[in-house]
Amino acid sequence: MAANYWASTQRRHWLFTREKLAEVRDKQREKDMVAHTQFPLPDQRMLNIYFSQQLTKLGKKMSTRQQALATAQIYIKRYYTKNEIRHTNPYLVLATAFYLACKMEECPQHIRLVVGEARSLWPDFIAPDVSKVGECEFSLISEMSSQMIVHHPYRTLTELQRELALTSDEVALAWSVINDHYLTDLPLLHAPHVIAVMAIIVAVVFKPSQAGFHGSAAPALAGAMREGGMNMLTALGDKSGSGPPPRIQKLIGWLSESEVDIPAVVECTQELVSLYELWEQYSEKNCKELLARMVKTQHLDK
Repeated sequence: MAANYWASTQRRHWLFTREKLAEVRDKQREKDMVAHTQFPLPDQRMLNIYFSQQLTKLGKKMSTRQQALATAQIYIKRYYTKNEIRHTNPYLVLATAFYLACKMEECPQHIRLVVGEARSLWPDFIAPDVSKVGECEFSLISEMSSQMIVHHPYRTLTELQRELALTSDEVALAWSVINDHYLTDLPLLHAPHVIAVMAIIVAVVFKPSQAGFHGSAAPALAGAMREGGMNMLTALGDKSGSGPPPRIQKLIGWLSESEVDIPAVVECTQELVSLYELWEQYSEKNCKELLARMVKTQHLDK
């Protein structure tokens, strides 16, 4: 069961339509309009960028694998479909999601080490009492109905590497694109294989000239995708002159023979472009200040 995405709890319980996800968030907002007015927060994607950066800092301190960080981000997304962020301490949720994800991805960390490192990063928001993380862990597991197994696009990327003759640079860029998609709602909207195919297409079609990708692909891809017209169908269907380069023609041929949902891939690509455009306005300082005000004013750090 764990190895089969199609029979997984992720597919059966944690995939939403855009309309359903918007409805869930609207209901949260309507339940407590006072909190939304009193504690304005940046665009959800801005918060996702901030949370991802904080998790990465924690992960580096504890030499954690990328997949565990990705799983932690999924847990955070799921938790906040059930809970209003303005009633939580996001730093405690981050630390707890990290701790729980490390368990599930078979790279466990001792709870005291996690609390200690989290306190070194966010001393004003993490109490020394490890029981706080234990309580939050119970809440996370409960809100996710113990549905903890997460399927990621990394596996599909690895499986398709040889079949599509992807270069090491293309794989590295596609991997970075997958990392970036966790900053959007895409993990709650599309199957992992759709995300993986989108990442491969972006890496092959919009590959910037520079090689060597580490961390986010945003700086390298933002301009390339904008210049590409931000339209994947146009990029793949170019019939002018001699047609697309052979490298892209091969990818088009593979796509035409596959059963991948092309409109879904295009939608994912457009979402990524939107993220990269928004990223240019990102301010870590603004996110940090707004979250601090929210947590401190409501004494959520106690």
